[in-house]
Amino acid sequence: MMSGLADKVVQGDVRSAARLMRGIEDGDPAAVGALDRLYPCTGRAYIVGITGAPGAGKSTLVDALVGAFRQVGKTVGVVAIDPTSPLSGGAILGDRVRMQQHCNDEGVFIRSLATRGWLGGLSRAAAGVVAVMDAMGKDVIMVETVGIGQQEVDVTRLAVTSLFVLTPDSGDSIQMMKAGILEVADIYVINKADHDGALRTRAELAAMLNHNPGAGCGLEPAIVLTEAVNGTGIAELADSIERHRDFLASHGGLAERLRARAMLELDAAVESALRERVAAALETQTRDQLLEALVQRRISPRRAAAAVMELITVARPD
Repeated sequence: MMSGLADKVVQGDVRSAARLMRGIEDGDPAAVGALDRLYPCTGRAYIVGITGAPGAGKSTLVDALVGAFRQVGKTVGVVAIDPTSPLSGGAILGDRVRMQQHCNDEGVFIRSLATRGWLGGLSRAAAGVVAVMDAMGKDVIMVETVGIGQQEVDVTRLAVTSLFVLTPDSGDSIQMMKAGILEVADIYVINKADHDGALRTRAELAAMLNHNPGAGCGLEPAIVLTEAVNGTGIAELADSIERHRDFLASHGGLAERLRARAMLELDAAVESALRERVAAALETQTRDQLLEALVQRRISPRRAAAAVMELITVARPD
């Protein structure tokens, strides 16, 4: 049934896109096959990543940006990565509780994904879902990470422009952010700028960026103050995203970003293929024997992994 979805997705059919995204998230081989057919129709959307610590107001900021992009006639996709429910494995926060003002807008497609144990702030299915929205014809796709802190660097490989969202009370911890996302983000957003300390946080962040000029694309990282709940600074932030895109396109940085995204997609595809091969080749008895050997410390995890890889090689499919 998945085979016929690809053509409908390219035509912009929302129901078909939703079904295909569900199949991708569930690891349905037929959905993966449909995604292969869609891939030549992707590459047109502009991907924006939004990350930052919990409580920074990322969802409210994304909601406001959706409105800004829609005002200038752009269609928008949103991929919101949420924590995983320990019971169902689904997203704890669903797209039904997000961005309600856009739920009836045909130019907006919002999808929540559960992390399902995937590290780096994303989901294993994120790249595939982005590809579906791209094939649907969305002009801008925003990917909001789960919100686990400054080490969420995977989104900077998936996105072309990456936003790191802070709050004024982040000022005391700015000096500690010497690694991870602070080194690779393109635009820094100090949200809730009506709170005390916003200007101090901007000054401290600017001072640090002078010694560590971000992602190295050649454009000085922008620092934008916003109050997402009332829309203050959102137009300036949207303009900063557009300026960053134009700069990359005119200075050759866009190709480098697209190559990084391709590497992320390749890594995810290779890992998925390896998991499938392991599941097909590793019999329950063999797995239990390896686990027991690990428990008894008669074999190291690396040697156990080598044994599994040998099984995969021997059991290579026709």
